[in-house]
Amino acid sequence: MKSTGFTSECLQPKRIILVRHGESEGNQDEEVLEYIPNYKIKLSNKGIEQAQNVGSEIKKVVSEYGESENWKVLFYVSPSERTKQTLGTIIGEEFPEEKVIGLKEECRLREQHFGNFQELEKRKKIKRNRNRYGKFFYRVPDGESSADVYDRVSSFLETLWREMETNRLNSSNPSEELNLIIVSHGLTILLLLMKWFNWTVEQFEGLKNPQNCEYKVLQLGCNGEYSLAIHHKLEELHAWGLSEEMIQDQIFRAYGTKNNLKNTKFLPKSDVFF
Repeated sequence: MKSTGFTSECLQPKRIILVRHGESEGNQDEEVLEYIPNYKIKLSNKGIEQAQNVGSEIKKVVSEYGESENWKVLFYVSPSERTKQTLGTIIGEEFPEEKVIGLKEECRLREQHFGNFQELEKRKKIKRNRNRYGKFFYRVPDGESSADVYDRVSSFLETLWREMETNRLNSSNPSEELNLIIVSHGLTILLLLMKWFNWTVEQFEGLKNPQNCEYKVLQLGCNGEYSLAIHHKLEELHAWGLSEEMIQDQIFRAYGTKNNLKNTKFLPKSDVFF
């Protein structure tokens, strides 16, 4: 979390859940990028099914692992068609209207810009060059670098932090257990996490891109900080590319300890951690 922290009066959301969109027509066949604008690409049939499944999983997270039956959700979504389709499927399948307190389209959550219509061979060459150069600093010709995306997601998080500090997210009923659900893109999600946890460029370079409809749950720990280590298993954090140092930091944020994992008072009551 930010080094300044929150005031004691701040009512923080219980969870912030970052979701990558389902498989798109562009994931299925990159040639569509040559004639369909990136932001207009829709979900494939498989992507729609993935969104249905992840909606059920997220509903379980917020309803069964919460401390209150009075839970609510607030959604943020990137302006791309595939993310909005994913969100619409999630809401339509799993979340009744009375549980949704808002839905905000947020342009700063959009995908890294690779230019306009993209020739497939040129796109493949760009990706090869990016891997050699370093994916954080490499600037796509006529597009963005990851560093550019980092700057705009940082701006989004600053806005979000201000709204959390002033209790603008759930001021209508402070007793509600609020869950923020952000539907965005793989690289954008990694950069949101990088900013949130103050990860270095080197640490970012070691991270693996989320799969379609994979989600990361940031949940409040005992010290009022958010952590990935409450909901997710240690092997998941390893598989995502987090180093031992990064994982120990997540454990500390969750339970206030780094080396006392065998001390049961620091372990969650559910089995989702193991």
